[in-house]
Amino acid sequence: MKASRASGRVWSHPFTLVRRIFGNAVFSSLTRRILFFNIAATVVLVAGILYLNQFREGLIDARVESLLTQGEIIAGAISASASVDTNSITIDPQKLLELQAGQSITPVPNDEDLDFPIDPERVAPVLRRLISPTRTRARLFDADANLILDSRHLYSRGQVLRFDLPPVEGENTTWSGWFAGVINRILQPGNLPAYKEAPGGDGSIYPEVMNALTGVRGAVVRVTDKGELIVSVAVPVQRFRAVLGVLLLSTQAGDIDNIVHAERLAIMRVFGVATLVNILLSLLLSSTIANPLRRLSAAAIRVRRGVKQREEIPDFSVRQDEIGNLSIALRDMTNALYDRIDAIESFAADVSHELKNPLTSLRSAVETLPLAKTEESKQRLTNIILHDVRRLDRLISDISDASRLDAELARSDAAPVDLEILLGNLVEISRQIRTGRKPVDIDLVVDHKQGTKTSYLVQGHDLRLGQIVTNLIENARSFVPEKGGRISVHLFRAKGNCIIQVDDNGPGIRAEDIDRIFERFYTDRPEGESFGQNSGLGLSISRQIAEAHGGTLKAENLADAAGDLLGARFTLSLPAGQLT
Repeated sequence: MKASRASGRVWSHPFTLVRRIFGNAVFSSLTRRILFFNIAATVVLVAGILYLNQFREGLIDARVESLLTQGEIIAGAISASASVDTNSITIDPQKLLELQAGQSITPVPNDEDLDFPIDPERVAPVLRRLISPTRTRARLFDADANLILDSRHLYSRGQVLRFDLPPVEGENTTWSGWFAGVINRILQPGNLPAYKEAPGGDGSIYPEVMNALTGVRGAVVRVTDKGELIVSVAVPVQRFRAVLGVLLLSTQAGDIDNIVHAERLAIMRVFGVATLVNILLSLLLSSTIANPLRRLSAAAIRVRRGVKQREEIPDFSVRQDEIGNLSIALRDMTNALYDRIDAIESFAADVSHELKNPLTSLRSAVETLPLAKTEESKQRLTNIILHDVRRLDRLISDISDASRLDAELARSDAAPVDLEILLGNLVEISRQIRTGRKPVDIDLVVDHKQGTKTSYLVQGHDLRLGQIVTNLIENARSFVPEKGGRISVHLFRAKGNCIIQVDDNGPGIRAEDIDRIFERFYTDRPEGESFGQNSGLGLSISRQIAEAHGGTLKAENLADAAGDLLGARFTLSLPAGQLT
């Protein structure tokens, strides 16, 4: 029962079924927009072609020229078949009075005085033979614009007359015919005169007929009440400049429209094929855009919701386009985010561990203080409490500095820093600090090539770079011997980088601790130094600052030829800035 209900729900929503079959490729918002704009552009193009199509105008012009040529031929044939009335001779009476007895007058006919009437019985066969091969309607008007002949009513002996009767009921217009009529009316020129039949055969309602009576041929394009075009040309029928009548040739209603309609159907077929190809190409284009974006979006949502393991962002870098660049940026951003999360979790665990030690010692001292019986014991416990409080204060200060380091470096803009000037100032300050510190000789060596000025400019933050150098000098000061302590600071260029080396003559670093000394809260202090004087964050913060500037910070031991340790060396490498 449940299965039948589920299948019924699926088939009751065909849109859902199609969506499940084809996925989101066809129904995504981006796909719909691409389809809409591409099809809209095609529709506008085809509409412009139909509206501005010169085919109809060229067809009308060609039809006018054809009708004029045909009219000239037919008019010439009609004028040649016109009869001359020779049964009456006009004689001037004045000449008769001048005659003498026995004289007579021989009448001489004058061409200008001759009348050439059009005999319908003689013209009709000629007109029928010339019109019958065409679908043209011919009407012949006399000199008074009265209808003499109409090709619709010409018939030969034995010919059966056929006339179309109006339908008993209104014609049932098909949908295609109605749509074609609407398109024809929309695209039809609006300045065409309406076509009307001459009432009682009066040709004076046609301007071209009246112009032809003056010997000027003309053409007029009209439109019927159904929106069909009719082209009419009027040609004078004349002999020796005497206009005997007018021949009016007209196309059948719908002849030109049928040709134009066929042309439009051809354009619409091309439009249909173009639209189909456009849809397929749009779907293909949208699939290459929408699908990768959808996968990137889904991966970003999974990252936001949080997973137990790292979520892998799809890699589209092989595309070498904007989506490929976006995938690279998202992958880098996600990896940086995961690294930051891991660093925060590790930092929080380390901070929690480091804070527990002084807090435990402080709590034990506070709990033991009321039980102390002698003043000496109370003073010793008080000193422990003060020591632990100072240690906590130092830890909190260093932790605060380490936690806001990344944010500070991200917010502030990097600026050119001259390491030669920076090192000179820091070394001078370190030489002047002697209160409570070991007497140490600090040397500064800066390499300069002869004949050229070596630039030691880097892009960075001078305060933070100064913090690295200060930490390295103070760290070396704590390990050098009480007498004869020596620290050497060396600045030089190598492979496009500015290198700072801080050497000391201390005991060196144990091989197993060379990498561990850069871990947070790791301390390996020299003998004789009181516990808790260092938080173990100095070198870790220094490496973090160096990496934020695109550089590196490494440690190594100095040894002689025999392998004996001569001290430790810390090397800071920073990419050199461009000279301006």
